[in-house]
Amino acid sequence: MEQIRRYADDHAREVFSRLPKGRVGENDRKYMNEVLDAGFGNSDRSDMNVRFEKALAKKFSAHYAVTCSNGTVSLHACLLAAGVGPGDEVLVPCLTAVATATAVLYCYAVPVFVDILGDTFLMDPQDARRKVTAHTKAIIPVSLYGLACDMDPIMDLAKEYGLTVIEDNAQCYLGTYKGRPVGSIGHAASYSFQGSKHMTTGGDGGAVTCNDRDYMRKIKRVMGFGYPTIEAESDAPRTVPRDIRQDWNFKRHPTFGYNFRMPVTSAALGLAQLERLEDLVEARRIIAGLYEEVSAAVPWLIRQHVPDGYGHTWWAYVCRVDEQLLGQDWRTFRKKFIEFGGDGLYSAWCPIHLEPTFAQMNFYGDAYRAPHFHHLYKGTVKNYSRGDCPVCERIQPTLAQFKTSFQDYDIALRQAEALKHTIDYFS
Repeated sequence: MEQIRRYADDHAREVFSRLPKGRVGENDRKYMNEVLDAGFGNSDRSDMNVRFEKALAKKFSAHYAVTCSNGTVSLHACLLAAGVGPGDEVLVPCLTAVATATAVLYCYAVPVFVDILGDTFLMDPQDARRKVTAHTKAIIPVSLYGLACDMDPIMDLAKEYGLTVIEDNAQCYLGTYKGRPVGSIGHAASYSFQGSKHMTTGGDGGAVTCNDRDYMRKIKRVMGFGYPTIEAESDAPRTVPRDIRQDWNFKRHPTFGYNFRMPVTSAALGLAQLERLEDLVEARRIIAGLYEEVSAAVPWLIRQHVPDGYGHTWWAYVCRVDEQLLGQDWRTFRKKFIEFGGDGLYSAWCPIHLEPTFAQMNFYGDAYRAPHFHHLYKGTVKNYSRGDCPVCERIQPTLAQFKTSFQDYDIALRQAEALKHTIDYFS
């Protein structure tokens, strides 16, 4: 398993010194002023979205990138562009934020929940294989907490059954998998710029990267009302000659699409954040190292397993609390951590299939209006219940998520110290 090293104090302080207070630096203001100085019209006069998209593609080792309003619609667009709709199933992990599954429902398709591995807490490729059917159309592996899934068997499965793989990398920026950049392995990759993520575009925002020109064109047209002038390239000309576009017979929508576009002001903030992404990721690695230093030898705190050859980016530092060895329950551990100055302790999300809306399937009012009962759907997933994903159901109540989003090194040190005091108390 990859060892998390404790970074030298002077290196850590140098990295944190480059992080601006409030996550807003000089270039954030500079690019925002460029947008304001250019003024607002029917097009992006500052060319900020194009600049941001080209920078994203370069940073994430992709041929193409497109920005959008949030990380949920990025998944939604990828699924629609892959042809996902009524009658289809999409494999998603049961342990993730709900958006991974609701994006499938937005396509009126059926989410099929895949169990997790007990050590990495990520999608189990073998369970994914067991749950593939003739109705499966796509797979969404999630790089949870900043760690990539085991992508090789997932891609092998996709190739065997002709499935589209959409990497949900909302929590993973600049991660690696066996020497490859996370996000460059599936057919497309989705990112979130929501405020808790490594970088943000002002509270929300999202993006998709892709190497397939035809697939990216479809994704971008889904995001832009289906306009036929939209191409995969961010800087491709979009202007239709005036005599054509102003004519009453001009057809603008040969394909169906939504308005998922990112505001230009968000793109300005995103471009500045992207320029310091290496420091933002490094800061989280430093904080993970602080937690690791005080907890590595504790037998009842079992952190997320990082296989050799994987580069973790630590959206959160996550441990499984062995309540039997500890002799206390998770809630008691959390309470004591807070008493010692810990900034809260988050549980993992409830397994999605056990959330009330999935148990009741009231997505569209009455359960029988759910996509599971559409006349085109011939599959057997008609309900969700306890026992569908037993590993996740057993592990989830014991997971403890420690924050790594601090922008101040001294605050991070105090959080590690609070964890040390908590460990000492129970030891």
